[in-house]
Amino acid sequence: MSMSNGSDDSSPLAVRLRPRLISELLGQQHLLQPGSPLTRLIQGEGKHITSVLLYGPPGSGKTTLAKMIAQSDAREFVELSAVSSGVAQVREVLVAAQSRRELEGRETVLFIDEVHRFSKAQQDALLPGVENRWVTLVAATTENPSFSINSPLLSRSIVLTLRPLTDAEVANLIERAISDVRGLNGEVKISTEAAQSLIRLADGDARRALTYLEAAAGAATDEITNEVLATAVDRVIQNYDRGGDSHYDVASALIKSIRGSDVDAALHYLARMLESGEDPRFIARRVMISASEDIGIADPQALGLAVAAAQAVALVGMPEARIILAEAVTYLACAPKSNAAYLAIESALADVRSGKGGEVLPHLRDGNSGALRDDKINSARKRQSYIYPHDLPAGIAQQQYLPDDLLGVQYYQPTTHGYESRVKTALEQIRKILKRD
Repeated sequence: MSMSNGSDDSSPLAVRLRPRLISELLGQQHLLQPGSPLTRLIQGEGKHITSVLLYGPPGSGKTTLAKMIAQSDAREFVELSAVSSGVAQVREVLVAAQSRRELEGRETVLFIDEVHRFSKAQQDALLPGVENRWVTLVAATTENPSFSINSPLLSRSIVLTLRPLTDAEVANLIERAISDVRGLNGEVKISTEAAQSLIRLADGDARRALTYLEAAAGAATDEITNEVLATAVDRVIQNYDRGGDSHYDVASALIKSIRGSDVDAALHYLARMLESGEDPRFIARRVMISASEDIGIADPQALGLAVAAAQAVALVGMPEARIILAEAVTYLACAPKSNAAYLAIESALADVRSGKGGEVLPHLRDGNSGALRDDKINSARKRQSYIYPHDLPAGIAQQQYLPDDLLGVQYYQPTTHGYESRVKTALEQIRKILKRD
C-alpha cells in the first residue's frame, strides 16, 4: 500500500514523527518538570549549562531532545559521529563554533551520539569548547557515563538519565503514528492483538516501534494483524503478556528447568522471555532466587555469580545482557542442587510462628544489655557462663544454644550433592561435639 503523509517527505516514519514541541514528547516526564535543566535548555534559558550527557536505552528520545535544544533561540545544530569523527574534526567544529559565537552571536549545539565510543583523546579535545562555552555539548550514550566518560568531561557535565518508554506510552505512540498526517494518516488500521505484540517487540524503544509499524503498514492491505506483523518484521509473535499469566508461566518454566538441571530447556525459556521483551532485571532477580532456593550450599558460588550477573545486567542493559543472563542460567542449571537451606529456614520460621523458643538463654545474651545488669540474671549467668569457642582447640564449645523447648531440633539437613557433601560430613562431627556430655 502507499503511505502518503500529507507531504512529499519520504523520510522514515520515526523521523517524520519526531516531536518538535515539548508537548509532543512521550516519556521522560521526570526530566521535563518546570525549571529542570532539560526544560531550561529547550526553552533557551540554560545559559549556564554547557554540557549535558543523555544516558538511556535506544529509542528513549536522546536525539529528539538534542534537536529540541538546538531549535531554541535558533542555535546552530552540529552532529558528529562518534564512530567516524577524529580529533581533527572535533577541533574543526569547535573553531567554527567559536567563530560563529564571536562574529554572529549565535550559539552552537554540538550533538554527539554514542559518545562512549570516543577515545580519551577525542573526549579531551571537547574540553576547551565546553570550558569556554563555544558549544553547548549534548552527548548521548547507552552506557553508564561513570564508566564510559573520562573524569574531566564528566565533572563538567550534567548527567540526565532517560528511561525506556512504558507500554502505555508506546501504545500512545502507535495510535499517533496511525492517525497523524505526518505518519500513516489513517490509511491503515491495526488490530488490538497486533498492537499488543508491537508494544512487546518495541520493549520501550520508540524508534523500534515505529520502524516495525512502518514495515507492517507496507505489507498490509487495510489492517495490520499479528500475521502481517510477524511477516513484516520476520519474527514469530510470541503469546506472551508481561503482566499476565504467560509472564509467570514462562518464568516458572525457566526456574523449574534450572531446578531440574535441564540447561537446554532453561535456555529455551530464557530466550522466549528475552525475545518477548521481558525486563532483563526481572529475569536476573528470578535467577538470584533460584541460586539460593535450588542450589544453595551445594555450590556456594552460584549466588555470587547470580548477584554479579544481576549487577552486570543493570549496568549493561540489552542486548548484551542476554549473554550475561545466558551464562548465569547455564551455570545454575549445570550446578549441583540442594534446597536444604531453604527447607531449614522454612522449618525454623514455622517454629517461631508457633511460639516456640521463649527467652534467649542467659549466657547467650548481650553482656552490655540492661537485662544482664539485673542481679537475678547475673546470678544465673554465673551458674551458666558463656564459653568462648575460639579459646578451645577445635573452635567448638559444647554448650546449649537452642532454647529449652527446641533442644535436639536439626533444621538444616544437608544433602550429599556437590560442595554440600563436605558440609554434611563436617556438620555431623560438629553436632556430635555439641551433644557430648
